[in-house]
Amino acid sequence: MTRISAEQVKHVANLARLAITEEETEKFTKQLDAIITFAEQLNELDTENVEPTSHVLDMKNVLREDNPKPGLPREQVLKNAPEHQDGQIKVPAILGE
Repeated sequence: MTRISAEQVKHVANLARLAITEEETEKFTKQLDAIITFAEQLNELDTENVEPTSHVLDMKNVLREDNPKPGLPREQVLKNAPEHQDGQIKVPAILGE
């Protein structure tokens, strides 16, 4: 007994905008059925006292703390800008004038 039908495989392929042949439909039906069968074996495991995890490894944040600090003085920033006006960097217009 298959847990997924050829019609379901065709429907998913259509949703994914994939054109598959009849041979591919048959192949994918068998492959997906094998995957579903394997996944159903997990239902037989006792997971009563298993804590949920988001990752199999113990992940730690290796980034520094995000502490606010004062930025560069405006004059120093504008010193490297090719053009500036009224304390702001001037760039070419990308939309109509």
